[in-house]
Amino acid sequence: MAFSAPSHAQPKGATGVLVLADGTVVWGKGFGATGSAVGEVCFNTSMTGYQEVMTDPSYAAQIVTFTFPHIGNVGTNDEDVESAVEGAVGCVVREEVTHSSNFRSTREFAEWMAGYGKIGLSGVDTRALTRRIRQSGAPNAVIAHAPDGKFDLDALLQRAQEWPGLEGMDLAQRVTRKGQEGWEGGSWRLGHGYGRASRDARPHVVAIDYGAKDNIFRNLVKAGARVTVVPAKTSLEEILSLKPDGVFLSNGPGDPAATGEYAVPVIKALLERDMPLFGICLGHQMLALAAGAKTVKMHQGHRGANHPVQRVGGNWGATEGLVEITSMNHGFAVDAATLPEGVVETHRSLFDGSNCGIAISGKRAFGVQYHPEASPGPQDSFYLFEKFVGMLG
Repeated sequence: MAFSAPSHAQPKGATGVLVLADGTVVWGKGFGATGSAVGEVCFNTSMTGYQEVMTDPSYAAQIVTFTFPHIGNVGTNDEDVESAVEGAVGCVVREEVTHSSNFRSTREFAEWMAGYGKIGLSGVDTRALTRRIRQSGAPNAVIAHAPDGKFDLDALLQRAQEWPGLEGMDLAQRVTRKGQEGWEGGSWRLGHGYGRASRDARPHVVAIDYGAKDNIFRNLVKAGARVTVVPAKTSLEEILSLKPDGVFLSNGPGDPAATGEYAVPVIKALLERDMPLFGICLGHQMLALAAGAKTVKMHQGHRGANHPVQRVGGNWGATEGLVEITSMNHGFAVDAATLPEGVVETHRSLFDGSNCGIAISGKRAFGVQYHPEASPGPQDSFYLFEKFVGMLG
């Protein structure tokens, strides 16, 4: 990875660049879409699932640095897309993307990135960039790709410096569905694709979409629910008119405190009605806000498919202290020190001790910071979907 001041000459053959807000310039070879995009640079430690990562709405306004060196080598396909809406704006990878080698591949990664309007940068020392993020925090930056190698570094630097960052930013409205949808997707099987969800007399879950991964809805169906998805700003009256047996609060991008300006009053009202609630990631954070806790911006965040989370709180019986290996993607967290009386911490990160789960005493409401739908990642936590649907009768 070439670190330099913006005034330094670029290496021969460089067609891509990452310009950090502090003036650091990282050169490489561009691929995917051309042009430039601004966002926060983070890193993801997953060894598989790069297509799901790039289409996860929780990565809106972010540039993902993949720590695994061989990204793109198995190509892409239409089945591994997590959402049709905005995801990551770009990615940084170590090795140049080679021709794909996988029987499921239908499109090369670089071509797929271009089709989705995402910019890639290869040939970067991603280990050095990851260490920089770990030491100094996730920086704002601009990623750019120009096949002719011509860049206005001063303009790119100014854009990176003027971008306000994720703190205080409500991104849920950018990635939510525009209208109500009866979810019809079922589980995936090799050679068969995705099945269709049953709309019979199952417990009815209304899922509020703050930037949801589609696999969450498939897992709710797998656990036995019938799912109706509604936009982020759906009113309490509209939700109740659908006669839900329970309400799901989805993951999503941005600052939970900003999205909570309109989401938290609805969640509070649902809590007052003792509506069964289950929140994941952003939904977990906003459930905590509704219960009286606070959220904080993390130094580097948690992003990967190998994060150990321990069961805590004293209500787990024989499984108290058991460790789940989880999939995570978040740059904000619930501040455990602010949990009010009656809100129990149920899960805790073994990496840094941060909060990863809560339950509200006397209510049928709980949330987890990680992603139990686990795609990509292990399936240690599917029981949470079964727990939620089991509450609904």
